[in-house]
Amino acid sequence: MRMKLGRPDLAAYADRFDVPPATEDFSVTFLGVSSLLFDDGDTTVMTDGFFSRPSLLRVALGRLAPDGARIGSTLTRLGLDHGGRRLAAVIPVHTHFDHVMDSAAVALRTGAMLAGGRSAANVGRGAGLADERIRVVTPHEPMTLGTFTLTFVESEHCPPDRFPGTITAPLVPPARASVYRCGEAWSVLVAHASGRTALVQGSAGYRPGALDGHRADVVYLGVGQLGGQDEEYLRAYWAETVRAVGARRVILVHWDDFFRPLHRPLRALPYVGDDLDVTMRVLGRLAHQDGLALHLPTLWRREDPWAASAYLRVT
Repeated sequence: MRMKLGRPDLAAYADRFDVPPATEDFSVTFLGVSSLLFDDGDTTVMTDGFFSRPSLLRVALGRLAPDGARIGSTLTRLGLDHGGRRLAAVIPVHTHFDHVMDSAAVALRTGAMLAGGRSAANVGRGAGLADERIRVVTPHEPMTLGTFTLTFVESEHCPPDRFPGTITAPLVPPARASVYRCGEAWSVLVAHASGRTALVQGSAGYRPGALDGHRADVVYLGVGQLGGQDEEYLRAYWAETVRAVGARRVILVHWDDFFRPLHRPLRALPYVGDDLDVTMRVLGRLAHQDGLALHLPTLWRREDPWAASAYLRVT
């Protein structure tokens, strides 16, 4: 990656923030990084649920713990706290702090189940979540939650994985960022009773052939650190995710600066950590070759990427 100051200007991609708003009960709401809320008006499931977003200085020098006030305000805004709608499950896509740190706290506050790998289970235990509220998933074995069916496929973290390994004992916060090891990384396939299908690829890593035979109309494609890879890697990543599942619409996630709280406008990660400009240029070209729509989600907005208009705009 070329080293330079500053960060990409999101204004350059303003036209990409055009996923159709939801007009019916069914919606997906982007909540920063790889946190997504799938909601059909009856059943709700959430990936990650990372809302504390501590500062870079705190991450580098201090110990991390869920921020109850930030978590509470987010859940209240979503109608999931204090007797609101019930969240069925929180699903960490892997166990680095910017994905899993708040997952158990969100489950505790909402009555949700925490579902993921053994590392995620140890985060739940360390937070005091009861064993009956923790589910260690089996790869490729569908899990039904109300009107949603989730299938977990083993994946990889985008290189470099700065905190590799698994979490082998209950993780009790506060803890340093390095204690939140990657654990099991997942490609999460989401299928709804209505026929809607999606792939959530929370990290820009992949296992060759892992998604062969699976199908998803929509891909929420994690791009964190992707701009630091060579073009061959980006091409392979696209092929092993978007093309593998036959997607018709691609929505990029994990591009925002997660050291900045959600009550402030989102901005891209700085060039020193990633390069969204490279990602947009290369993936935009690949999307154009495949005749696909490539877009960015809008924070807090209930969106419907399966709407008929979603497929009309092609890069």
